[in-house]
Amino acid sequence: MFRQFRSEVADALGDALASLDLPTDDLGIERPPDDMDATLASSVAFRLAGEVGAAPPSVAADVAEAVDVAGYDYLAAVDTAGPYVNFHAGERYLADTLDAAAADPDYGTLPDRDASVVVEHTSANPTGPVHVGRARNPIVGDAVANLMEYAGYDVDRHYYVNDAGRQMAVFTWAYERFDESDLDTDPARDRAEYDLVRYYRKGNAFLEEADPAEVDAAEEGISAILQGLEAGDEETYERVGEVVDTVLGGMKECLARLPAEFDEFVKETRFMRDASTDEVAARLKETDQAVYEEDAWQLELDEWGIEKNLVFLRSDDTSLYTTRDLAHHEWKFANYDRAVTVLGEDHKLQADQLGATLELLGNDTDRLGHVIYSYVNLPDGKMSTRRGTGVMLDDLLDEAIDRAREAVESRMDDRIRDDDLTAEDVERIAHQVGIGAVRYDIVSKQPAKAITFEWEDALDFEAQSAPFVQYVHARCAGILSEAAAAGVEVPGVTADADGVVDVDALDVDGAVFETEAARELLREVARFPAVIETAADDLEPHTIATFTREFADAYNAFYRECPVVTADDEELRAARVALVAAAKHTMANALDVLGVEAPESM
Repeated sequence: MFRQFRSEVADALGDALASLDLPTDDLGIERPPDDMDATLASSVAFRLAGEVGAAPPSVAADVAEAVDVAGYDYLAAVDTAGPYVNFHAGERYLADTLDAAAADPDYGTLPDRDASVVVEHTSANPTGPVHVGRARNPIVGDAVANLMEYAGYDVDRHYYVNDAGRQMAVFTWAYERFDESDLDTDPARDRAEYDLVRYYRKGNAFLEEADPAEVDAAEEGISAILQGLEAGDEETYERVGEVVDTVLGGMKECLARLPAEFDEFVKETRFMRDASTDEVAARLKETDQAVYEEDAWQLELDEWGIEKNLVFLRSDDTSLYTTRDLAHHEWKFANYDRAVTVLGEDHKLQADQLGATLELLGNDTDRLGHVIYSYVNLPDGKMSTRRGTGVMLDDLLDEAIDRAREAVESRMDDRIRDDDLTAEDVERIAHQVGIGAVRYDIVSKQPAKAITFEWEDALDFEAQSAPFVQYVHARCAGILSEAAAAGVEVPGVTADADGVVDVDALDVDGAVFETEAARELLREVARFPAVIETAADDLEPHTIATFTREFADAYNAFYRECPVVTADDEELRAARVALVAAAKHTMANALDVLGVEAPESM
């Protein structure tokens, strides 16, 4: 409804400006300030003041007077507040929002765009466990993919596996060179990546500390692996593949805990074996920007404002990661309408070089999008180190669940609902809240800003954290279950044998909401699909987290002021139960975008 209302405002305002012979290219439509009573506002008077030669409030008054609201479904009135032109929705806007959101568990999902997008994220080198510093990538990446799906795209989630670089050659050499007896420590966990990472560390330590003659021999073996991969030697692929696939299997188990799952793990060597990397390198050599300097083929990208040259081929004609990634991206363009990649801030130059080079090769880089994020830091203390190997994502998730369990158990006496939580319930909630707290705290921040993860903030049930917004969903579920169990006669609301509430389409007049708290909550419900649309267009899932906090504030005001099941008037009770159902669907789907579970009870 909000999206349709916004479209009506744009049409009406555009017509008004045209009737005044004023430009219509920038309408300035936005959410009004919090203290302004309007559904939408326009700041167009600021832009037009100089052209008209009058003060913005005077311009706003003239524009408002020229707006004709006749014939629109939702646009009911226009007025001004200082320099702003304010647009007000009518009662039908509220009634249609209530009916749509209460009836549809998928409320907020936008129509199919008939467009495909591949979201590549995480793509950590398969050299060992996932480190907490890079946890932002799978969390943000999964949220971006969810967001694009809600926005109507056909989404594939990809993990790009670096199985062709020096790190994997060192890892493979070390795995074949050393035995268990050569290793200094036991695995930190009973999982493949924790086992094999010891060989990788042993190999690197050997290369740093061994006698020069032994290091030279080792380097020959490592170089042979790299040359074998480049030459397409099947035995070399199998040797490296054994290590890569084993480590990756363990990493998948870790990422599934978030959860972050993938449709495809695309290996870098794929683009060596199909000769597409060689074909890209050959095309690059033919460009005017190609130079052979310092025993390597390079691209000069000054035209794109990039000072550092891109090296795409070594003197021995072996390719580099970026060369293979160029072939990878051209494969994406051949198979998808859009390609979005989530990258750490240390890859920003690489992303800029990649985009410029893809354009140089004749690709439409408007189809390419990047989300660049800064890393996650931990405060000093318990989580700062673990066996001298840094903090792994598994460690963070374990502690999150433990802390959430303690928080849930400590709050048992304060629960409003009279249902008894079993040990299984407590464990379920601990996982939902604990992992939800990690995901929410990380995804709620603007990706470009560095963050320090603080337990006290992430697990604060009273502050604007995951538990704070999850509790809204649990409250909604409780009210709906209570209404059904009490036999309240509410149109379209029933419960099955398990107490699961089903809310069908409701024919309830929005005018029955006599409190501003109820009307404000319904306005927040109405704008959710537009929040999805804007966040997807801007690749900004953190704005969905912002919405959940604002929505929670609106819901809690409604909860305090508006009894639902005990409302005296039958029509009012029906409307409020419908609004609770609409709120439940809205919060559940907003949390789903963020990858945070929506508990039925807490």
